[in-house]
Amino acid sequence: MARWTDGIRCLLLLAAIAFIYTQVRLFKAQSEYAEKISAALTLLTESSCLFSPVFLLFYTGADHDSWNRLSLTPLRGRGKSLYKPDAVTNSSDKHAEGKGCGFGGIHIQPSASVTCVSEKVKQQQEEREQLRTLVQNLERKGVKNLFQQNQVPVAAVVIMACNRADYLERTIKSILKYHTSASSKFPVFVSQDGSNSDVKTKALSYKQLTYMQHLDYEPVHTERPGELIAYYKIARHYKWALDQLFYKHNFNRVIILEDDMEISPDFFNYFEAGADLLDKDKSIMAISSWNDNGQKQFVHDPYYKKIIKGGSLFVQKFAERTTLIDWKSMNLTYLMEDKFVKHFADLVKGANPLYGTDFILKMNNIKGDARINYRDQLHFEEIARQFGIFEEWKDGIPRTAYKGVVVFRYQTRRIFLVGPDSLEQLGIQNY
Repeated sequence: MARWTDGIRCLLLLAAIAFIYTQVRLFKAQSEYAEKISAALTLLTESSCLFSPVFLLFYTGADHDSWNRLSLTPLRGRGKSLYKPDAVTNSSDKHAEGKGCGFGGIHIQPSASVTCVSEKVKQQQEEREQLRTLVQNLERKGVKNLFQQNQVPVAAVVIMACNRADYLERTIKSILKYHTSASSKFPVFVSQDGSNSDVKTKALSYKQLTYMQHLDYEPVHTERPGELIAYYKIARHYKWALDQLFYKHNFNRVIILEDDMEISPDFFNYFEAGADLLDKDKSIMAISSWNDNGQKQFVHDPYYKKIIKGGSLFVQKFAERTTLIDWKSMNLTYLMEDKFVKHFADLVKGANPLYGTDFILKMNNIKGDARINYRDQLHFEEIARQFGIFEEWKDGIPRTAYKGVVVFRYQTRRIFLVGPDSLEQLGIQNY
């Protein structure tokens, strides 16, 4: 029994020695072929033949014969050649039949992508020069500054358009006239409702802005009889455009312009100054540069004039003033809710009360600002017609009203048209 055990031990020892010897030979063979591959690739890059620098090598087996059976064929790419293993063939046949560059056990099949080193180097130098020129052009256009300075836009500017290409062109030109210094702060968009080809072509002709198109073929169901369908379609367009800018493009603020407006020279300065107020005071839902009663005869500083006429449409939105206001240098904190109510109430209290009917005549007999009370919508419209201001009401209040008070100027003096509940809303007692 002991002899049998000793025999088994000897056999196991011999098997272990044979296994170790086999592993050492296999490791040595693999090392030799790895060195062969490295030398071949080095020689390849230094020789007069060179294929495209992007290639793939597939090691298909664990024994050294697999390397001898490996060949590479070109995979066509856009500007590159990729290589994959061809069908496994005998390397000696390839060397006998082909005229490619052979290195050790690897055979590179000849293809159009193989070029002389000097030509390849020249091509790479040309590509580098083109890239350098492109970067320089981008730097000149300010793209580098836009991204490197991490400029956060103040607001997107969107022009709402439909089918008036001539009006749209004048609005775009007006914006671009003052937009150069503010382009990174106020990206410009045109949102077209519908498929008018002239409007689309005009918008796309300006590289400084981004074009959006809203196509709405859903039927409109009005809430009340007699309502205009056009208002519903306009509302859909506005909602769609704002969703695009707020949620798709991730802007925090949006400035809306219609396609029949021209802006003033301090337009961007004004809205940049107002952005801080919008962020700090949550009671402010929107900031506007539009005034329904902003015509020359109703304002203290002649700021607007008629410039675009279309049928019965007159738009007053262009700066006449030569001395601009630097809005960003002004302290506008008095406009915040906690301060403005008192500020505005003091102005109303300080105005001279007028009673009766012929208010224009009575204005000539007083000095300073005036306060006129109105009872209801009909009474307001009667007073508004005397002065020629906007008469329209929306949702139970006059347009441009703050707490029911409409302010405009007459012969440089302010007139406050005060509603029946306005004094109470302003905290004014005993008046």
